[in-house]
Amino acid sequence: MKEKEMMIRWMEQGATSIPNVLLENYKRLSLNEQEMMVLLHIYAYAQKRITFPSFEELSNRMSMSPSDCAGCVKKLIQKQVVAIEQGSQTGYEFYSLEPLWHKLASIFESDARGQSVQQAMVEEKDLYSLFEEEFGRPLSSIECETLALWIDQDGHEPPLIKAALREAVLSMKLNFRYIDRILFEWKKQGIKTVEQAREQGKKFRKPTGTEQISRSEHAVPFYNWLEQ
Repeated sequence: MKEKEMMIRWMEQGATSIPNVLLENYKRLSLNEQEMMVLLHIYAYAQKRITFPSFEELSNRMSMSPSDCAGCVKKLIQKQVVAIEQGSQTGYEFYSLEPLWHKLASIFESDARGQSVQQAMVEEKDLYSLFEEEFGRPLSSIECETLALWIDQDGHEPPLIKAALREAVLSMKLNFRYIDRILFEWKKQGIKTVEQAREQGKKFRKPTGTEQISRSEHAVPFYNWLEQ
């Protein structure tokens, strides 16, 4: 009977769910292990609707004195991880963890931006390599600058630039002026995806009945973008 009652009490205590993102990134928030444990206990108390535990209550759960807990809380506030706020209705003070979640969200955004930049650098590097492969030679400094302008100034995505290069190869007009004209026409026509570019190319390269008779079966379809 006693064991059963003890089990019921344990179940009634509930469980504290700690976000993995907090465990994985508290070092990036400049928190040491003591500060992290105090933060976790504040978080655990909040889940039990105890929003402003005393230093003594925190100390009772830890191998730290109330004064040491007070010092950790002060550092958490200084590091803008915890804030002390006052309820508009109750008037009582409480620990707010909103600054913590904002900081973790900023870490996510920073990581996402970093991944995007890294992916863009990889795509740009692949783009230069593809151009040199198709041209059969290293690109000149002017050509490299033109590629950079297409991306940075004109806002063309690398996949679309690759599609324009493919169009130039199919049309046997492998030069930057021709590719630039293709990109200009696509932008004017609102073409933003590779799929749209392919459909546009198919439409212009669709041969008429006369052309079907005069062309050989293996002729390369051609559309002169410079005449547009």
